[in-house]
Amino acid sequence: MKILKKIIIAIFIVPIFSLTVLGDEILDLYKYLHENPELSWQEHNTSRLLASKLRDIGFEVTENVPKTAVVAVYKNGSGSTLLIRADMDALPVEEKTNLSYASKVRVTNIDGMEVPVMHACGHDVHMAVLIGTAKQLIKNKKDWTGTLLLILQPAEELGQGSLAMLREGLFKKFPRPDFNLALHVGASAPAGKIGYHLGYAMANVDMVDIIIPGVGGHGAYPHTAKDPIVLASQIVLALQTIVSREIDPLQPAVVTVGSIHGGFKHNIISDEVRLQLTLRSYTDEVREKTIERIKRIIEGQALSSGMPKDKFPSLTIRDQFTPALYNNPEFSMRVVNYIENAIGSDNVFEVPAVMGGEDFGRFGRVEPKIPSFLFWLGGTPESEWKRAAKGEISLPSNHSPFFAPDPIPTLQTGVKAMTAAALGVLKNE
Repeated sequence: MKILKKIIIAIFIVPIFSLTVLGDEILDLYKYLHENPELSWQEHNTSRLLASKLRDIGFEVTENVPKTAVVAVYKNGSGSTLLIRADMDALPVEEKTNLSYASKVRVTNIDGMEVPVMHACGHDVHMAVLIGTAKQLIKNKKDWTGTLLLILQPAEELGQGSLAMLREGLFKKFPRPDFNLALHVGASAPAGKIGYHLGYAMANVDMVDIIIPGVGGHGAYPHTAKDPIVLASQIVLALQTIVSREIDPLQPAVVTVGSIHGGFKHNIISDEVRLQLTLRSYTDEVREKTIERIKRIIEGQALSSGMPKDKFPSLTIRDQFTPALYNNPEFSMRVVNYIENAIGSDNVFEVPAVMGGEDFGRFGRVEPKIPSFLFWLGGTPESEWKRAAKGEISLPSNHSPFFAPDPIPTLQTGVKAMTAAALGVLKNE
């Protein structure tokens, strides 16, 4: 409630700070990216366009690091190396914003299905802010020294992009950063505001598949079969005890069964049920404990049901692991101070951690660890946020087909905040 009250005071009482109006180029770029989204690992046109723009600004640009990933380097004398990342991929969502630049794109995904595509998570904002920040930093290069390492990352929505870039040798082929920065636009704050959280800010994310075999048969003769639907039901209920009874209540964790499929007809006992789970945590210890408890539960339930060992359930963790995002407190507060000096302390707020995932955190987990900070960029139109604060409407969240940041104040604040952060880290003293 204190956070909400502070934001309300800033909107209704504190005058909105003035911002240098962005050139039409950045706004036009944002609208083009929004209207022409590309799915994970399909960001071919996006990466070529942005690589070209960074070359024009003066960066040394390398493409396909790997696939659609882009790395841009600008060396400006001795000093620290700063990584700034923007993600590029969109989502299979049908846009319903009715914007003049709304996406109407439909493509064939990797599974051969035709799907709609939308920048429903705001990666178009992230890319436009990165280009705007690059322009500002090169324009003011007399005010800083060091090396800029700009990353245009694919496949964030799959949790794969940062891992692929690191496996490609990102920090061996290019300067290893001393600090990492990123931002993420969201609907929980109005455009023109910045939110941040120190420490664990976003969660470990695992996608888990469980296959539960059975012995099929006639529904009228259940004693001649081994019903995997009954076993699956017992497993689903038992999984709920992991967070409530086996994880420290002070350690956040989530175990959600998002999908259950088994059987085809009323009077047939199926021979298989499939479950799909998402797991969330902050620490590696809680993550490992949760996975171990799931394995124990599925085997224990199968044993108690009389299932032979050769038909015990199997568990597969998909190669889509997203590690928890940890905002180094000391580095983060340095950056927060730089941003407050640029846009005013009344426009910067500490916000709660969330259980969503963001694979930017992986760039900081390499050994030795790199101090990293991701901050939130408010994107909700001010008029809508005021109505939501009064309880008149609900705001569409990221991944919603109605998610539509207010472009001018969002981009202005994003560029100004990220530029101030970078100048502070690389300041020439």
